[in-house]
Amino acid sequence: MASVTASTTPPTRPARSAEPKTAEQGGADVPETGAQERASAPKPRASLAKRMGFIAAGWIIVLLLGGGIALERTLTRQVEANFDEQLEYQLTAMVASAEIDSFGEVWFYRTLGDQRFLEPNSGLYWQISGTNYDPYPSRSLWDRTLDLRAAEGDAEHFDSDVHYYNSDQFEGESLRIAERTVILPGSETRWTFAVASATREMDSQIQQVRSILIWSFAVLGLGLLVMALLQIRYGLSPLRRVRAAIQKLRTTGQNRITDPLPAEVEPLVEEVNALLEHTERQAEEARMHAGNLAHALKTPLTVLTNAATARAPDLNEAVFRETRTMQRHVDHHLARARAVGRRAVGQARTDVRQSAEAVRRAVERLYPEGRLDIAGSKDAMVAIERQDLDEILGNLIENAAKYGGGSVFVTLDHEPGSPLCRIWVEDDGLGIPEEERTRIFDRGARLDTGKPGTGLGLAIVRDVAEIYGGSVTLDESEDLGGLLVELRLPRA
Repeated sequence: MASVTASTTPPTRPARSAEPKTAEQGGADVPETGAQERASAPKPRASLAKRMGFIAAGWIIVLLLGGGIALERTLTRQVEANFDEQLEYQLTAMVASAEIDSFGEVWFYRTLGDQRFLEPNSGLYWQISGTNYDPYPSRSLWDRTLDLRAAEGDAEHFDSDVHYYNSDQFEGESLRIAERTVILPGSETRWTFAVASATREMDSQIQQVRSILIWSFAVLGLGLLVMALLQIRYGLSPLRRVRAAIQKLRTTGQNRITDPLPAEVEPLVEEVNALLEHTERQAEEARMHAGNLAHALKTPLTVLTNAATARAPDLNEAVFRETRTMQRHVDHHLARARAVGRRAVGQARTDVRQSAEAVRRAVERLYPEGRLDIAGSKDAMVAIERQDLDEILGNLIENAAKYGGGSVFVTLDHEPGSPLCRIWVEDDGLGIPEEERTRIFDRGARLDTGKPGTGLGLAIVRDVAEIYGGSVTLDESEDLGGLLVELRLPRA
C-alpha cells in the first residue's frame, strides 16, 4: 500500500561658522522675527464638512468591513456544508450498497452511480478499510490509498457518526474526507467507509463568493461615501446661505437677515439679528449721548468764549460757573457710558439687601440726625451690576434724606410675585407736585435751589435703570406724606 504525504564629486566650499552674529556684529535678526511670526500665526481652522466626512467614512468602512467579514464567513460555511452534504450522500450510498460475501469481505451488490469513481485521479475517491483486511479502494485511486484517521484509532472505542476533515496526503491535491465506521450484518469486523473529494471545486466557489463580496461591498462603500459627501454638501448649504446673507448685509447696507432658511438654522439667524439690533442700539445710544454731550457743552463754551472775547470783568466767576456745569454733564454721560459697558459684559446678579444696607451706612454718616428704615425681602436679586445699583439707591436715598423731613423708609421687593423687582423709597418731606414729576428727571432740573446739588441725581437714576431694562416713577407716599419713588429693575 503506497502513501505519499504533501509540503562624480562637486568642489567643496569653505566651512562657515555656525554661530550667529550678534547685533553688535551686524547680524540680522530675521530668523528670530520669522519664528515669532510663525508662533503668532493663527492655527488652521477645522472644517465642519471634513469632520463630518471623516466620521461618515469611518463608520461606513467599519460597518461594511464588519458586515462583509460576517457575510463571507456565513457563505463560506454554507458552501462547505453543501460540499459535506454531497460527501455524506455518497458515503450513505456506499454503506447502503455494501454486503459481506462468503469470504467475509465487503462487496457492492450494485454499482455506485458517480462515474468519477471509475476514472483514475478524477478527484473523487472511496475506500473501505477493515481490521486485518487490506484497504479496498475505488478504481479512481489507482495505485494509491487513503490514510484514514479511524483506522488509526483505538479498537476498543467505536463511533458510528460521520466525521469530516481535510487532508494534504496527495501532493498537489487537497482532499476533504468524510468517513464512517460501521459493522455490517454477518460480520463482526469494524469497517471504515470513506469518501474523499478534491477541494478544487469548493475552493473555486469560495473564491468566487469572496470576489463577488469584495467588489459588491467596494461599490456599495464608494456609493455610500459619495452619498454622504452629497448629503454633507446639501446639508451644510444653509450655512453657506447664511454666509451669503451676512455678506449681503455688509455690501447692500441691510440691517437684518430676511432670507427664508431651514428651521435648524433659524435660531442662529435670530441670534445674528438680535446681535445686529443690539449693535445698532448701542451705536444709536453712543451717537445720541455724543450729540447730547456736545449740545450740553456748546452753551457753556459759547459763554466762556464770549466772556473771554469781551474781556468781561467777571471772567473768573464765569469760568468757575460754566466749568462746573460742564463737569456735571460730563459726569452724567460718563455714568451712562459705564452702565452701558457693564451691561454689555454679561448677565449680572446683585443682592438688593446688601446694596441697600451699604447705602444706608453711608447716608447715616452724612445725615446722622435722620431716621432710615429698610424693610422687605432679604433674598431679592436683580440683574444689574452692584456698582450701578449702589449709585441708583445712593441717589434716591440721599435725595430722600436731604429734601425730606428726616424720616426715610425703604421697601425692598414690594411685590415678590411681579416680573420686576419693585423698590420703594419714601420720605416725609413736602413731595413734588404732580405737574413737576416729569420735568424733575431732566438734567440739571432742581426744585429746591436752597440746598447744594447738581440736579443730575434723578436723571442718572432714570438713565441707568432704563439701560438695564428697568424704570423709575414718582408718586405721593400714603404713609409718610412725602415723595414716593418706585424703582423697577429686572430680576436676576
